[in-house]
Amino acid sequence: MRAPHRTRQGVVATLLGRTDEVMLELGAGGELMVARVRALLSLLILLLPLIAAGGGHGTRIVVVGLALAVFGNLMAQVWLALARRQRRHAWLPYATGSYDVSMTTLVLVLVATREPAAALNSVVVWNFYMLAIALTALRNDGRLALYVGGLAVAQYAALVIALMAGTGEANPASLGYGVASVTGQVERLLLLAMMTVIACAIIYRMQRLVDLSGRDGLTGLPNRAWLLQHAPRQLADSRREGRSLTLGLLDLDGFRRINADAGPRAGDRAIRAVALRLQTMLEDDESLSRIGGQEFVLLLRCPVGSAWERLDRLRRDMASESLVVDRDGRPLPLRFSAGLAASPPDGSDVSALLGVADRRLQQAKRAGRNRVEARDA
Repeated sequence: MRAPHRTRQGVVATLLGRTDEVMLELGAGGELMVARVRALLSLLILLLPLIAAGGGHGTRIVVVGLALAVFGNLMAQVWLALARRQRRHAWLPYATGSYDVSMTTLVLVLVATREPAAALNSVVVWNFYMLAIALTALRNDGRLALYVGGLAVAQYAALVIALMAGTGEANPASLGYGVASVTGQVERLLLLAMMTVIACAIIYRMQRLVDLSGRDGLTGLPNRAWLLQHAPRQLADSRREGRSLTLGLLDLDGFRRINADAGPRAGDRAIRAVALRLQTMLEDDESLSRIGGQEFVLLLRCPVGSAWERLDRLRRDMASESLVVDRDGRPLPLRFSAGLAASPPDGSDVSALLGVADRRLQQAKRAGRNRVEARDA
């Protein structure tokens, strides 16, 4: 059983770690959804000054409320326009999260200028803090949820301290909003913290589901779906940096015979052994995926010549090692064939590179197997 402290460390590392590419895509869609919801709510907020006017509130309150509502609608349209291109603005979720929390605080400050107890015991306005924290779950970024939740707690705590110290009363009170007690304010701060924990739990659950859906159950390696999602970004990064990137498609030779001579369990051990050996050759920012029964894809950040040397060296080493044995304990050789394709010479997208690498892999198979091909015959 996994130790509890290790589990907690894993949760914290997941929430605070670099956001996965899939999660970034989901977060971009979530930010756009948040922007649309914000725009709709801002339109509804325009009704609040009218309701206040009908309720007999003073002209000053109605005018200030209407001005804030108009400003909120203008900003909502700005955030919506930016959210349509969110992947180009990594700062946008933090900016909109700060805006949502700070606007809530600003409204409470304006309310407090007339009646401090109204600001401290407000139900409608205060719940916009909760809404701002809840919306972070749609962005799928644990760091953002912690930031927005922490900002809400800090701003509201500062407001409570300032109002209670400024009024000179331990428990400010009003006829319409009752008594604002210290205990009640502490409870509100705890509710904000609890909402932050809930948002983080939702994000962690989403991150785990995405991670599991993109992983191969046998080896723990990324699968085809992960590859198709991540490879375009790696290709774009290599082009931007002016670096070479080589895709290698690898297939084990005679794998059916291993299953027949040693059994399915030995076949699974062979797959895991190959996966471990392939991982040892990876350098920083390189990746390995299992896309089929005995097929693997490597993305290597080096020219095709260097990739050929590295993979061919591994092929020779593996052929001389005893990574798996048959039912009688005799070692079974693990050999593979591979085809390489380089970006940009052989293609600029994943499909093109996979097509070229597969063609060269089949060429290696026809030439006798147990070889690596980096060019067309």
